[in-house]
Amino acid sequence: MTTAAMATGSLPPVWADGLLVCKQVHDTTHDVRTFVLEPTDPHLFRHDPGQFLTLLLDIDGRQVERCYTISSPPTRPDLLTITVKRVPGGRVSNWLHDHLTPGSQVWARGPLGRFTIARHPAPKYLFLSAGSGVTPLMSMTRALYDLAHAVDVVFVHSARSFDDIIFRQELEFIALTSPHIRVTHVLDDRGEQLCAELLRELAPDFPEREVFTCGPGGYMQAVQGMLSGAGFAMEHYHEESFTFESADRDVADQGTGQASFKVEFARTGRTIDCDAGTTVLAAASREGITLPASCAQGMCGTCKTTLLSGSVDMRHNGGIRPREIAANKILLCSSRPLDHLVIDG
Repeated sequence: MTTAAMATGSLPPVWADGLLVCKQVHDTTHDVRTFVLEPTDPHLFRHDPGQFLTLLLDIDGRQVERCYTISSPPTRPDLLTITVKRVPGGRVSNWLHDHLTPGSQVWARGPLGRFTIARHPAPKYLFLSAGSGVTPLMSMTRALYDLAHAVDVVFVHSARSFDDIIFRQELEFIALTSPHIRVTHVLDDRGEQLCAELLRELAPDFPEREVFTCGPGGYMQAVQGMLSGAGFAMEHYHEESFTFESADRDVADQGTGQASFKVEFARTGRTIDCDAGTTVLAAASREGITLPASCAQGMCGTCKTTLLSGSVDMRHNGGIRPREIAANKILLCSSRPLDHLVIDG
């Protein structure tokens, strides 16, 4: 809080989309860094634990958007953090590691996302994560710990090795000092693997818990199979995953006999077919066209582009604003054609 705000007894307003300045950078593991960010003007930052930001970056003269989970909890509103793993060949993660230093500024949009315990209050949780998927669950764990909630949490995190455990020391401290939070690490280099038998050992009452899972796609598929095979009621299962490949979740809708339309990408000259039951993003993926995409749920805005002609049925989850829609912007992951389209892409 600024000196002026303290002197007047007033609180800064709540932050919305805008500029964030990097205050500190921490090496969390050998290839993971945490970036501490603060609004450029005196603001508090309010979010639900587990939500994410969309960063808008200028990399080599091209605007790029990427989603990163807010790893800090809402109980610490003066600053926020994102925790980023350097991915070999990753355009954005490498840029952040190499260029986002104290004093640098980035534009961000958010917070966004529905993957949060705020939407699913429960007396007992099971948190399952792998790799950098720990970040939203860390925000939730920090919030529960800071507020001293008497909520029972079993946190099982999978990593390649001991040195790859993100937030290891802090998780150990939380587990040592909280009577309600238990933490276990499952390590590949020790031959360990999360399975139904181990889960029953760590949380015999897991069928009674609200489950939150985040990690690579293969990991989450394995978790889903394990839980459903064990008779878990999947309406109490929640997952989060960001992918920067084109989404193909709607490809199963192909071949339904619905009207088919042409979609032209003006910059590349490519034209594809897309029926009325399929999103443009899914149709492009089917044709091998890689487009910027992240959440594929209409929340993050990464796949936002301009519709030059035609009309779409767009059903999103808050990733685009009314003024942007009025300016002919659409989300490719949430838009199904109503006639032939020309897209600025």
